[in-house]
Amino acid sequence: MALAGAAPTELGTEKIGKLLKMYAVPGIIAQTAASLYNMVDSIYIGHIKDVGSYAISGLAVTFPLMNLSAALGTLVGVGAMTLISVLLGQKNYSTAAKVLSNVLTLNVVISILFTAVTLLFLDPILYFFGASDNTIPFARKYMTIILLGNVITHLYFGFNGIIRSAGNPKLAMNLTLFTVVSNAILDPIFIFVLDLGIQGAALATVLCQTMALSYSMRYLSRKDNFLHFPRPLFQLDWRIAKQSLAIGIGPFLMNSASCLVALFINQQLRKYGGDLAIGAYGIVNRITMLFAMICMGFNQGLQPIAGYNYGARQYSRVKEIFILTAKWEVLVTTVCFLVSELIPEQAVSLFTNDPELIRFSAHGLRVMNVAFALVGFGMVSGNFFQCLGMVRKSIFLSLTRQLIFLLPLVYTLPIWFEEKGVWMSFPISDALNILISAILIIDIFRKFNKLNDGDDPSTLGSTIS
Repeated sequence: MALAGAAPTELGTEKIGKLLKMYAVPGIIAQTAASLYNMVDSIYIGHIKDVGSYAISGLAVTFPLMNLSAALGTLVGVGAMTLISVLLGQKNYSTAAKVLSNVLTLNVVISILFTAVTLLFLDPILYFFGASDNTIPFARKYMTIILLGNVITHLYFGFNGIIRSAGNPKLAMNLTLFTVVSNAILDPIFIFVLDLGIQGAALATVLCQTMALSYSMRYLSRKDNFLHFPRPLFQLDWRIAKQSLAIGIGPFLMNSASCLVALFINQQLRKYGGDLAIGAYGIVNRITMLFAMICMGFNQGLQPIAGYNYGARQYSRVKEIFILTAKWEVLVTTVCFLVSELIPEQAVSLFTNDPELIRFSAHGLRVMNVAFALVGFGMVSGNFFQCLGMVRKSIFLSLTRQLIFLLPLVYTLPIWFEEKGVWMSFPISDALNILISAILIIDIFRKFNKLNDGDDPSTLGSTIS
């Protein structure tokens, strides 16, 4: 039997390596494509004649605001995807259709409210997020268009996830790849040929998402699909909405924490390094996120395999999938570490030709990722506990790195080391997170070692919920 058509029971019998390849590759492609989607904008914007350095700094200022917008999207989308997966498994197609309609209605309402409030106070928000008089014109031009297309963005990502959850991951992946390729084509046309500058990058982004959303809605409107839009199109069932939002609150909080961290980092870099330091962080973040997104793709492959085998009480396979995934993710983050330490100038020069910004960015990349080789272990550990239903440990690992370790370091280290202290905060918080992850993983492995396959897992103090 071809692996592509593997039945769920093969999660408990097929070789772990083959399963990881089958489940992780689509996730890696989709996550890498999403990361490249963001990198393309930064690369072209950084090469706008005469203003590229300030433009890329202005783009970096918008990151916290876009993170907050994404957090609102996950609040609706993640819960809806979970509910739809369960309902389709129960063959409850009518209620699944109501959830789909709820996604449409909630995203439209939340997006419009977020856009209206943010546009009304856009300049004060951008200044608060680290903008200066030099960078705010670029941040404002870019963010105005992105906010006007916010409804499209939320619906595109929401429906893309639902299509994946409804059993068509290939279509979801192809739509993501389409937006990446089309954005790479339209960006230089809008930015340089039509001379729209940073506004051209934003227009290209919204246009590509509009085309992908149009196809998604057409696909979800087909009556021959077991999941399709009901009539009337816009419905809001408060019982379903409460369930959906309750499930999505966890990812929303973690994304909101990322927004908070990005905000404080921008403020500290603006204080101790100026506009170029913020631009440097934007470049460094794009490079680092490319490798982090590959790890997230591996995590997507880990989830169904670890969860199934833990539920089936096959603890030896649970340990095997963790170890294999951890090896691959550490390999990925080690490559990022080597790039950061050996060729930082070459890596950052993809985004800018400004010698001063290259110097800032190369320095930041080298310091920020000095402990990045083992970050893959920390990433897979947090996801592993989530797969086993140990959500508290998963959230603990995520939030400790960002809120308990990183934020205090970002505020205290610059007192003595100025701008370099901001960059130093990352490897220190990474090292602490890796240490705690190792302690928790060793503890869970010791408990697994006391169990034989088939034994009751209640002695672990947690079960799948």
